[in-house]
Amino acid sequence: MVSDSDIIKGIKQGDKELFGVLFKSFYSPLTRYAATVTKDFDIAEEVVQEFFGSLWQNRQNLNITYSVKGYLYKSVHNRSLRYLSHKKVAEKYASSIMALSVESEEPVAEAIYYSELEAAVEKVLDVLPGRSARVFKMNRFEGKRYSDIAEELSISVKTVEADMGKALKAFREALGDYDI
Repeated sequence: MVSDSDIIKGIKQGDKELFGVLFKSFYSPLTRYAATVTKDFDIAEEVVQEFFGSLWQNRQNLNITYSVKGYLYKSVHNRSLRYLSHKKVAEKYASSIMALSVESEEPVAEAIYYSELEAAVEKVLDVLPGRSARVFKMNRFEGKRYSDIAEELSISVKTVEADMGKALKAFREALGDYDI
């Protein structure tokens, strides 16, 4: 029987046979143990295989202060927990992405279309005569009635109607290409 210190020393020195014996001795029990933590045998196998691969790659830095068996089980346990933690984060991220895609069913093309339309509306408002633009904004953006606009601007309701007519004509001409 090889002692724990001989196993550690041999693996640190790159003894492939000793590492192979360690792998064959502990692979199945560690996989069964990892499966109790991950609740998935395939994932457990992956966790144990990655652990042994990492153990071999980092063998020079191996520092086992207690039993080899205890070290192996503790390491596989920690890796299994890290896998579950990562899986939980990934699932949370995936569900948040799904929630965002459900909330924003508007395709990118539509978003671009509406931003172009918004820019075209601003352009029309910039070229409208001052009072016509103001009347339009008060009616369409602020929801005010013609009579309220007339009272606030100290003009007649007919003047408000005329200014709205000018504004709507300008919009029809400028936004004719848009399907509104």
